[in-house]
Amino acid sequence: MKAIVYTEYGPPEVLGVKEVPLPKPKEGEVLIKIRATPVNFGDLMARNFGNVSLQNFNMPFAFYFPARLYFGYSRPKQGVLGSEFSGDIVAVGKGVERFKVGDAVFGYRGQAMGAYAEYLCMAESGTLTHKPSNMSYKEAATVPYGAITALNLLRKVDIKKGEKVLINGASGSIGSYAVQLSKHYGAEVTGVCSTPRVEWVRAMGADRVIDYTREDFTENKQTYDLIFDVLGKSSFHRCKASLKPNGRYLLASFKSRQLWQMLTTKLAGDKKVICALSTDKVEDLEHIKELVEANVITSVIDKTFSMDQAADAHRYIESGLKKGNIVIVMDHDETKEHPQE
Repeated sequence: MKAIVYTEYGPPEVLGVKEVPLPKPKEGEVLIKIRATPVNFGDLMARNFGNVSLQNFNMPFAFYFPARLYFGYSRPKQGVLGSEFSGDIVAVGKGVERFKVGDAVFGYRGQAMGAYAEYLCMAESGTLTHKPSNMSYKEAATVPYGAITALNLLRKVDIKKGEKVLINGASGSIGSYAVQLSKHYGAEVTGVCSTPRVEWVRAMGADRVIDYTREDFTENKQTYDLIFDVLGKSSFHRCKASLKPNGRYLLASFKSRQLWQMLTTKLAGDKKVICALSTDKVEDLEHIKELVEANVITSVIDKTFSMDQAADAHRYIESGLKKGNIVIVMDHDETKEHPQE
């Protein structure tokens, strides 16, 4: 089978298509024919992780060296990127009960990655479930990571109907689903993004969209019950005046300083800093599937690329021009019978 492989850290050019062994499902595993996989922020970071400094690492100091060891200190250990996917079950291992051959599925691999390939083995107990019936493979592939993370983090702040919510970073994988979920919870939502992505965020249902290249939301005298800063591009100091009494400043990406602010604001003051980590559970993905099928959550695709164009897909995202999700579609030759079928 073919996979998009990288053997060294660096720019998009390190990605290339190679033949690799076809995996076989073990007991409790399924073999998935991957149809589509998105390119997300984690893929970009992992591809260039050898050049990510401690200063640029968007998590607390204590996570930096374990992450370097996990991904590979001087060269990548994983070899194949891709944490989200959609596809079809083509073989099942002994004891598998949740899935059968022919099931259309979507799922999330987390740091294990491996979805930039034509086939992937995964435990049936993993973050994997049946694909939403009202989404294409390309659309479904973009959902798991961002939607699960947004769901987990927004649960930490218990949005009430009528609250005013601002999502800083509303066009990213997490932010775009945070907009949709916040609307589902009954909030009045403002999304912050750059010029090319304004229409994307508006299409996600935001009541108002702020182009940060033209307006600084911290200076417009508007106040919010919740400010969700997805990539930590602002700060509590700058946002404090934009929070209502008892307002919450939620961070998905944070360092030790923000953890200290969370502790101090918990002990004193009415405006709180909340730093939260997300966990991925199959129950959450199944809930997301239900929301998709209820037309609460949707996905916008900007461009698709073939496996041979993986480097182009990464370059396009890094150009800052994307206006929706970027998806790699696998190059299966449907005229050939799959060796496991």
